[in-house]
Amino acid sequence: MTERGATFGQVFAVREFRVLFGSFALLISGDSIKMLALSVLVYAETGSPGLSAAAYMVGWLPYIVGGMFLLSLADRLPPRAVMVVGELVRVVVCLLLAFAGLPVPVMLGLVLVTGLFSPVFGAARSALLPDVLPGDAFVLARSLMGVTSASAQIAGLAVGGAFLAMAGPRGALAVTAALSAVAALVLRYGLPYRPARGTATYGTAARGTPSDDTPSDDTPSDDTPSGGARLDGALSDGAPPYGTVVDDTVAREAPGSAVVRGGAVRVTLRVNRLLLVDRRVRGLLLASWLPSMCLAGAEAMIVPYLGGRGQAGVVLALAAGGMAVGEFSVGRFAAPALRERLSLPLAVLIGLPWLAFLAAPGVAWAAVIAAVAAAGLSYQLGLQRRFVESVPEEVRGQAFGLLSAGLMTGQAIGAAAIGALGEAIGPGPAIAAAGLAGVLVALALSGVLRPETDPTSAGDARPSSGGDGRPFAGDVRPDAAPEVTEVVRPSRGG
Repeated sequence: MTERGATFGQVFAVREFRVLFGSFALLISGDSIKMLALSVLVYAETGSPGLSAAAYMVGWLPYIVGGMFLLSLADRLPPRAVMVVGELVRVVVCLLLAFAGLPVPVMLGLVLVTGLFSPVFGAARSALLPDVLPGDAFVLARSLMGVTSASAQIAGLAVGGAFLAMAGPRGALAVTAALSAVAALVLRYGLPYRPARGTATYGTAARGTPSDDTPSDDTPSDDTPSGGARLDGALSDGAPPYGTVVDDTVAREAPGSAVVRGGAVRVTLRVNRLLLVDRRVRGLLLASWLPSMCLAGAEAMIVPYLGGRGQAGVVLALAAGGMAVGEFSVGRFAAPALRERLSLPLAVLIGLPWLAFLAAPGVAWAAVIAAVAAAGLSYQLGLQRRFVESVPEEVRGQAFGLLSAGLMTGQAIGAAAIGALGEAIGPGPAIAAAGLAGVLVALALSGVLRPETDPTSAGDARPSSGGDGRPFAGDVRPDAAPEVTEVVRPSRGG
């Protein structure tokens, strides 16, 4: 592959990615329709604007709970099965909301409870991407997913509005159920079987037999977890560093493996802790969470800034468009090394334009400002390769789930914090304050946002081992993540 890395054409040439891409577009569109229809249905049943707003946001609230306690399931269950079950759960929920005649509190409770597993379903999808498209192709795939997310949200809201006008909220919910059913079929028959990544068989079964398309040096050494970095860390009970998440039976079959044992909740809590205490992983997580939190706070003030008028929808739609343009442009036209160098200036761009709200811009300039600021979200593309290399493959699903759960939670916190500030100083100054916070956060994280001179030596600035001779958390083995020069890695179906 050339020094510019993969191309979009090469990425779309991979059948498994097309399946993931199509099902993801259906997921985002369906969720947008579902939450809009649920909000309208709750308002029609109660006449309460507060309950209607709560219904619109209720799908995001469970992310923090599911992210804290359930994410290990993404690595302990086969990914295809997890994603298919996620779609079938959405089918059942939407049909119950549409036709079961449930009271409003029961409807909201149903969405909350089933939403606890949403981080697990999303984590399984995200963790599968580097298997399907290793190396730079994975970063382009994430770029396309970002563009798809923004576009599908806009399309979903537009289509949802049309269905609401024609068939009412219950009809729109039925359409969402149909979209999820189609996505379940696409995933079931479009993806090959892969075992759970947290098992002793994953490293060979998931990849299949090497072929001419796979570089021979891509095979990890016997003492290295397959697929990349090893995150070493002593467990609180004195157990050895972990490498895989398996049950006791598998552990006895592979006595040389270092393992984290226990139920889903215990393993999720322990692996989350080990990820967060690792300096390199923690830095990348914070760099992903905090600038986005400031952006969410600024966008949350757009409606009160414009006095609740319809122009707020235009501003927010252009913000989504700006995000899509930024993701596409950086992913398509920037070489891999340039993407990583752009991370810091693009992160600063997330906050800088909002300072113009001190001049009380009108709706047109507000839309331009929002679009430019949202385009800065493409800074995250420069962090993707480093994040994949920083976590063990066996817990990659949980790592991506933690990343997503932190994004969701951080955006909710940012919106609430800037909303409270807006009550005190007014929406315009609060938006400017969110922008200033975004700039300061980006500058404070500059050490993480700047590219590493040597990605395999993140620990050069510190001793290579602790006093007990064990590597510090986050040390990356030089032989753990060889350069991948081909887009397609064969996988074995089942």
